[in-house]
Amino acid sequence: MVFNFRIVSDEVDNFRREIQIDADATFLDLKNAICESVNYDKNQMCSFFICDDSWEKKKEITMEDMGADADQDVYLMDETILSDEIDDEGQRLMFTFDYLTDRSFFIEMKEMITRKTLKDPLCTLSKGNAPVQQMDFDEFEKNEAKKAAEASSLEDLGEDFYGSEEYNEDEFDPEAFDELTYND
Repeated sequence: MVFNFRIVSDEVDNFRREIQIDADATFLDLKNAICESVNYDKNQMCSFFICDDSWEKKKEITMEDMGADADQDVYLMDETILSDEIDDEGQRLMFTFDYLTDRSFFIEMKEMITRKTLKDPLCTLSKGNAPVQQMDFDEFEKNEAKKAAEASSLEDLGEDFYGSEEYNEDEFDPEAFDELTYND
């Protein structure tokens, strides 16, 4: 069986990759295919996260055992088979490629292709440029501050933008509302 994964970024609007890979391949094979498709250094620390439908991280699959608590299971990329963790079309994953700034690709398994196998992963779609692999931390902080300022300026619009929060019954014309509702 072959899995077809779609990969997108929340940093670059027109970025998309699709990778087909054998279901019996490892997460390390998938990581290498992703890195090759975006020209990233394969030796940088990264992790996959199995996510729920709301993109909440549930299970981490990492490159190296970082000495987690003995009571926690550790899933390593080179030992974890894709089909052991992914059994459904629509399964969501995150691939965190920049640990310092917690930047990730969002991945969805779009299709299971039965009765087919692949020796090597294949990038079947490559659109747009990937974000830089490692962002300078100062630049990252500036970008985050800019996003926060933009969000704050939207909040400052308040009543001027969204209208008054006070309800004035004299301003409401039920007959005009009925005409709009029933004449459409």
